[in-house]
Formats: sequence, structure tokens, C-alpha cells
Amino acid sequence: MTLAHSNDTADQLLTLCRRYADAHADRHGMVATPVPGLTMVRALQPGDLQVAIQKPLIAILLQGRKRVSTLDESFEYAAGEAMVIAADVPTASQITEASIARPYYALVLEFDLLLVRELAEMVPNVGDGESAIRVVPVDERVIGAAHRIVELLDRPHALTALGGGLLRELHFWLLCGPHGAAIRRLGIADTHAARIGRAVDILRENFARTVRVQELAEAAGMSEPSFHQHFRAITTVTPLQFQKQLRLIEARRRMLAGGAGITQAAHAVGYASVPQFTRDYARMFSLPPGRDMRRAKENA
Repeated sequence: MTLAHSNDTADQLLTLCRRYADAHADRHGMVATPVPGLTMVRALQPGDLQVAIQKPLIAILLQGRKRVSTLDESFEYAAGEAMVIAADVPTASQITEASIARPYYALVLEFDLLLVRELAEMVPNVGDGESAIRVVPVDERVIGAAHRIVELLDRPHALTALGGGLLRELHFWLLCGPHGAAIRRLGIADTHAARIGRAVDILRENFARTVRVQELAEAAGMSEPSFHQHFRAITTVTPLQFQKQLRLIEARRRMLAGGAGITQAAHAVGYASVPQFTRDYARMFSLPPGRDMRRAKENA
């Protein structure tokens, strides 16, 4: 595929995503699709800082710019690049370039770990598997596979017949790229990443209760010192920090989307002390919850 052809395909993918996102975006700019794990993001202006604990995914940036930070590193990427997150990692992100004339558009795919596990046996192990987050140029074959999926989003019968195969193709080309080794690691059942993933699942499902480190270490099949070491290396935070961020993110979601009050949200996610919740919230989101909710309503 020539460079001109590659650029044409990327432009066509942007056009398809723009059309679909403009028609289906919710008031927060999030765009659900009928393909499992596939979403889009649209923004008409630079955004506020957003904190999340990402599941393993690839975000293909089609227009605009974005900055993403972990506890240790910061990345900025633009159109033609993709961010690969190959672990459950807490991130702070901000759309830095977007306007009504040139909105921000991104196509996001959460990895299907069953597909990764199946396809990894068919693909040579390529790239560096150590880094959980990386920014890479988008491979032309990935763009092509994504294009074929997106053009079927408004064709439900064709998507039902062909979508599974196209999603499989997209995962195949992702495994063949420079981020292939990091993605492959997600599908291997007994790696440190997979073991820590079992502990992360427990924290995600039980964030509102006190979860003992011993329980997490046993789920991961590790001693407590080894568990602490590998959890921090893979997620960039400690188990306690991870659970606290899960609680605060869920509390913010309940207040924004569900209209919960501060006290109600704090207690729902496991906080016994509302003042402590307010302090932790302000440290994480840079504003106390009351002011953050008022600003969110003004922006909306």
C-alpha cells in the first residue's frame, strides 16, 4: 500500500467516523456502536482533565490532539497516531486541540482478550512487551481493517454477517504491529499481567468494600511482597490507590449521570467520612465535589 493510498484510507476513516459520531454522540461526546468494545469520542473544544482507570485498549486519534498522563509518564498524541494501553492503568487525560471547525475525533477499541489469546499463537512475537502504555503511528493495515468495520455500522445485516470476522482481522493486525508484544501479554494466562488482572477484577467488582491485600495476593497466586511489586509495576499505583481511584471515579459518575448528592455518592462507594471523601476528591479532580458538579453543569 502506497503512502498516498494509506493517507486516503485514513481520510476516509475520518469521514466515516465523523458522520457516525455527529449523528450518535451523547452530550458528553461519547459514541456507542453496535460492535462490542468499539466506541468513538467527539469533542468540539479542548476539555477538562478526565481521570479514569482504563481497561486495555487502543485509541486511534483521527483529528485533534490529546495528552494522557500516568503517575510516572506523560504522552501527547495527534492524528495518525494511536495510544495503546495494555494493562488496567489509572490515567489523567485531556483533549488539548479541538474546535467547532475541526472537532476532535477518536476511535477506541477495548481488546477482546479471548481473540488476543487465540490469535497470539498465529502471529510472531514482535515489539517490546514491557511498556503498558505507548504511542505509535497507526499501521495502514489497522486503518484499513477499522475502515471496513466502521462503514458497516449503519448496515446491521452486513455487520451481523461480517462484523465478527472484521473484528478478528483488526486484532490480528494489531498483534502484528509494534505494540504486538504488549497486547499479546494480555492473552497469556499465567503472566504477571494476567495474574494482576485477576486482582484488578476483584477490585473493580468490590470497590465499595474493604479488600484485604492478602485476598488480592492469593487471587494472583503471589506472596504479598511480590504482589505489591508487580501490581505497582503494571498499574503504576498501589492496590490502595487503585481502589481509591475506582471509588472516586464511580462517585463522580453517580453525581454527574445519576444526580446523587455528595453524601449519598460518598457512602455508596464505601466512604464512611464525607469530609475525607471531599478531600480525596479534590486531590484527584482538582476541585471539591460541589464546585466540580457546578462547573460540569455550566459546561453542559
